Amino acid sequence: MHILVTNDDGVFAPGLLALAKELRKIGTVSIVAPDRNWSASGHVKTLSRPLRVKEVTLDDGSKALACDGAPSDCVALPLLGLLEKKIDIVVSGINPNANLGHDVTYSGTVTAAMEAAIWGLPGIAVSLDAPEYNSHGLDYSTSARVGALVAEKVWERKLPEKTLLNVNVPYCTMEALQGFKITKQGLRVYRDELVRREDPHGRPYYWIGGEAPSGIPEDGTDIGALSEQYVSINPLSLDLTAYDCAQLLSDWDFSKP
Repeated sequence: MHILVTNDDGVFAPGLLALAKELRKIGTVSIVAPDRNWSASGHVKTLSRPLRVKEVTLDDGSKALACDGAPSDCVALPLLGLLEKKIDIVVSGINPNANLGHDVTYSGTVTAAMEAAIWGLPGIAVSLDAPEYNSHGLDYSTSARVGALVAEKVWERKLPEKTLLNVNVPYCTMEALQGFKITKQGLRVYRDELVRREDPHGRPYYWIGGEAPSGIPEDGTDIGALSEQYVSINPLSLDLTAYDCAQLLSDWDFSKP
């Protein structure tokens, strides 16, 4: 099995290296990741400029390719021929914070796995529900092991076409995990606020600030599973059609004002 590993936090992020090390136990790993942080970048594809790729050395001495494009570019380029050997599965992560509910539309971690699904390959996004954003002080061992377990199972059993898995792991030891749950997207609660400031010339600039998002821990949801110390495995589909709404709209006569 040839596994492509990427992320949205940058090629030198500790979560990526922890994931790659664990995945090397089950297959051949190639790393192509952004050369800088692309968190909350969403599903970006770079078409307006050239993309550059360079070889870098990670902390364990292994080699990786750093790309100046987005996470989705880091998946598309290898699948277009940047790597000679055929890719079998794409695993993105480990993100140092959970990607839950509507986060999947913002997350570069998730949309990198989505890019794999667009190309007809299995895509897995792995995120860690860390208590605070301190990516260099976190223990990624449990989430890395979970990522490898899920990848191995996907390789063995396969996924339906045009689907991907959004995996969120509690911040705990393997022994403390309560198990695995197949979930649906929960309700994320955002508390964004606009912060207006002025530069030294008196010109206004803006930050999107506010408290960190929370969520409603309903049973059966990704948020609910994490609150009970379960790994959440949320299958996502590329088909975003709202079928109930389509049925409703079919009764509307758009030809009349």
